[in-house]
Amino acid sequence: MPRGDVLPYSRSSELPENVINSLPAHAQEIYRSAFNSAWEEYKDPGDRRGNAGREETAHKVAWAAVKQSYHKEADEWVRN
Repeated sequence: MPRGDVLPYSRSSELPENVINSLPAHAQEIYRSAFNSAWEEYKDPGDRRGNAGREETAHKVAWAAVKQSYHKEADEWVRN
């Protein structure tokens, strides 16, 4: 779990299991990079929507970033 000011994911192998098990390697890199960026960008609660937590917001941003380059076909994520 993310803690303090340390970037939460230094390697894709540290990502949540659902991300590792469903996304191809390149999409995992997109997810990790977007999550880490959002983790820093949204550390101030005033920058987040509603009562969303920092981690929740970072995961939402990360999935949105993946969906810019990948889409799901059946049970598989493929590049656009």
